[in-house]
Amino acid sequence: MTSTSATSSPICHIVMWNAAGATPAEKAGNIATIMREFQGLKGKIPGMIKLEVGVDTSRISYACDVVLVTEFESQAALDAYATHPAHLAVRDRLEGLRIARHQVDYPMHNAEVELV
Repeated sequence: MTSTSATSSPICHIVMWNAAGATPAEKAGNIATIMREFQGLKGKIPGMIKLEVGVDTSRISYACDVVLVTEFESQAALDAYATHPAHLAVRDRLEGLRIARHQVDYPMHNAEVELV
């Protein structure tokens, strides 16, 4: 996560993973753990204004299993999250449970597009 400008616009940070698991039950348990760990960050990260964790229900072959949607007051707040001890502890506890990571960060002022 690198800063691309000195903007103070809110930043949306989205991360998606597939969960590891040799069996459906193991995978479901890992998904539950991922959700619980990230939900535990609510209220602990300065500058984080939204945290939502969702599990895919589409079951299509190219879908990710879990999505984390967070919003931060600024790029600086997102940058600080990357090295925040609570976030690092979650990342360490989830080592090996998450695979195929995808990420998108974008300034919220670019989020609205008028459809014609």
